[in-house]
Amino acid sequence: MLFSPLQVGALSLPNRFILAPLTRTRAGMEHLPNELMAEYYAQRATGGLLITECTMVTPGTSAFVAEPGVYSAEQIEGWKKTTAAVHAKGGRIFMQIWHAGRAAHPDINGGKGSVSSSAIAIDGDIHTPNGKVPNAVPHALSTDEIAAIVADFVQGAKNAIAAGFDGVEVHGANGYLIDQFLRDGANKRTDAYGGSLENRARFLFEVLTAVTAAIGADRVGLRLSPLNSYNSMVDSDPLGLMAFLADKLNAFNLAYLHVMRADFFGVQKADVMPVAREKYKGVLIGNMGYSPEEAETAITEGKLDAVAFGTAFLANPDLPARVKAKAALNAPDSATFYTPGPVGYTDYPTL
Repeated sequence: MLFSPLQVGALSLPNRFILAPLTRTRAGMEHLPNELMAEYYAQRATGGLLITECTMVTPGTSAFVAEPGVYSAEQIEGWKKTTAAVHAKGGRIFMQIWHAGRAAHPDINGGKGSVSSSAIAIDGDIHTPNGKVPNAVPHALSTDEIAAIVADFVQGAKNAIAAGFDGVEVHGANGYLIDQFLRDGANKRTDAYGGSLENRARFLFEVLTAVTAAIGADRVGLRLSPLNSYNSMVDSDPLGLMAFLADKLNAFNLAYLHVMRADFFGVQKADVMPVAREKYKGVLIGNMGYSPEEAETAITEGKLDAVAFGTAFLANPDLPARVKAKAALNAPDSATFYTPGPVGYTDYPTL
């Protein structure tokens, strides 16, 4: 089943291997997509769908120092190299559009303060050009400021299409801004954006409503991580959150829903995939720790429709071919995940 075609919104995928969005920090301090990034994505074009690393929809929101953006004409031109290279190899690629919220830091963004649903900092320290410093306490967004960020997501989506992308994935996972509204550990608001599930999901739904209106629902996906405790995230009822969102998302007619099934740190434990499958009627992509064998079984049994592979695809640019040939997989080198240059990026061998 991994090698069977799948209709995902406007796209016909030749297989169900999805490249998960992976932060690789190869865009430099200017946040400019470049030739090296184009080579990296093109190497993986045999996947059914590639999803880029998280990409900033507005300046001053960097969390990783050298991640790309899509808010300037220069960045749009830079991304055209990637989309042209992927399409030349017959591939399909979505851009993951993103706002870091409180995960951004003033020391990375020229002194610009971070924002969130509530004025609560992420625990611990963050790496900045000034060394390791404590995470900053964010400014709690006003309703007018929320509306402006919705507009930033819309412009980011339009810019992605202008750069040649086949669609966008809205980043609602991993403790970034949308997730900071969704989960009650970070959202302590008492207005229309806090409290009930409906209120906490309001910002996400406003983003989806506006982005789908701008570029078409069949070119929009969404990623969620109801369990992941990365960036000090927690929710009092992750299964309830998953059920609520999966049900309500049907109305948006998205290209897909992409769910991270676990917690990086193993703190929060639950089985969210059956809940997502029961409630969500569209294309469901599972992610986190799936082997090709487990992915094949899960798709065959109808538990999901496709699987997003992260580090396996990072280390094996020809992952579908290797799986088909039952060949050994390259081991990923975590020491080079975020280092600049081609080493550990574009130099993994193919069969």
